Amino acid sequence: MADPKGFLKTTERELPARRPVSVRLMDWKEVYEQGDAAVLKRQAGRCMDCGVPFCHQGCPLGNLIPEWNDLVWRDEGRQAIERLHSTNNFPEFTGRLCPAPCESSCVLSINQPAVTIKQVEVSIIDQAFASGWVQPQPPGRLTGKTVAVVGSGPAGLAAAQQLTRAGHTVAVFERDDRIGGLLRYGIPDFKMEKKHLELRLAQMTAEGTRFRAGVNIGVDITWDALRTRYDAVVIATGALVPRDLPIPGRDLPGVHFAMEYLVQQNRAGAGDTVEAQIDAAGKHVVVLGGGDTGADCIGTAHRQLAASVTNLAIGRQPGEDRPDHQPWPMSPTLFEVSSAHEEGGTRQFLASTVEFLANEVGEVRAIRVAETEYMDGRRVPRAGSEREIPADLVLLALGFTGPESQELSHQLGLPFDERGAVGRDGDYQTSHEGIFVAGDAGRGQSLIVWAIAEGRAAAAAVDRFLEGDTQLPSPVTPTDRPFSL
Repeated sequence: MADPKGFLKTTERELPARRPVSVRLMDWKEVYEQGDAAVLKRQAGRCMDCGVPFCHQGCPLGNLIPEWNDLVWRDEGRQAIERLHSTNNFPEFTGRLCPAPCESSCVLSINQPAVTIKQVEVSIIDQAFASGWVQPQPPGRLTGKTVAVVGSGPAGLAAAQQLTRAGHTVAVFERDDRIGGLLRYGIPDFKMEKKHLELRLAQMTAEGTRFRAGVNIGVDITWDALRTRYDAVVIATGALVPRDLPIPGRDLPGVHFAMEYLVQQNRAGAGDTVEAQIDAAGKHVVVLGGGDTGADCIGTAHRQLAASVTNLAIGRQPGEDRPDHQPWPMSPTLFEVSSAHEEGGTRQFLASTVEFLANEVGEVRAIRVAETEYMDGRRVPRAGSEREIPADLVLLALGFTGPESQELSHQLGLPFDERGAVGRDGDYQTSHEGIFVAGDAGRGQSLIVWAIAEGRAAAAAVDRFLEGDTQLPSPVTPTDRPFSL
């Protein structure tokens, strides 16, 4: 195990410092400074090597966390990345973007701050890329079978890499002009610079995965035609339909979905010319929604030099301590201050948006909000508590309702469940033989670790469908959910 007395000698969490706010707001680089190797080793040494490591339960990938903590503590970086890659295709993504449910279920977190699992993870893969340890793993033989993966987010890329390594000829289709899904267009560069995505795509290309950007399946190629061309199809299109807010003034210029805004900035950051780009410069910005997407909008607006940024959430402010109804090892709902929040602006809770108000030329100028009250379990605006907040730009970051369904329903007749996700059986297969679904398209909006886990599991199901058996790992089933009582 790691240092047997490590958790006794070091009782505090130590994370790399974030770059000063005044500095990082001047660019789009990641916010964290380079970590200190001695601090990382000390934190890895806090791992208790539990007899029953609940961090495994917290992570749907089944990451071998105590093993690679021990190897980091022993300065065995090459062995550490081998352990990490055995369960996770893309630790450079999860180490930067996952909210780390493994840390919530860390046994040490019962009475101490949890081990900095996420930071150890990202340090392992960053060292591996820098040292040249991440090499292509092409298959030893080809099966002659072909698979189309539709969607190039984490679920689609994980399924594609697993199936390519199993010997199948895999083509990944992406309707955008570049590969990566939300990793490319949606996640701000200050959370993950795109060089990490490019490194992984280069490895996958060398392994034999074929990428087809700019092809919209269902429009450029029908789903039926795709199924005819390939022996199997994996739907990994994500859950991209945004949740709207149908209140008076919703159609005013200046009110946008969050992803419209974030994608445009990603394109601008990649050097593209974006016509009529939504820009927060000099504007009073209001972000509706208190989740990660809302925080991404806040950080982006700060870097675009907004005049002010206000973040509104309809619910109560979470507490700073684990609530009684979410005991260890559950993932608790806590009040968090992300890097974007510490960069400025205000956060207001129990704020119900009632109306978007227009100026004299018909553009949004303010929003009318009221205090939220709970009646019969519903959240409603409190009568008589209305007030106005200046708003030249309003961004709706209210979550997502499911995958785009029109072509799938019309062309394939696929059923959708009560959550709006594509229906599937216990082996990830839809009602159409040979067509599988993985990630948010079948699960609903979820975490990146669930997307990768489902991509790996769906790949095993496809391999079994094509070959009659499989040696690929299947970490989760379609009915698995995060730990709950």
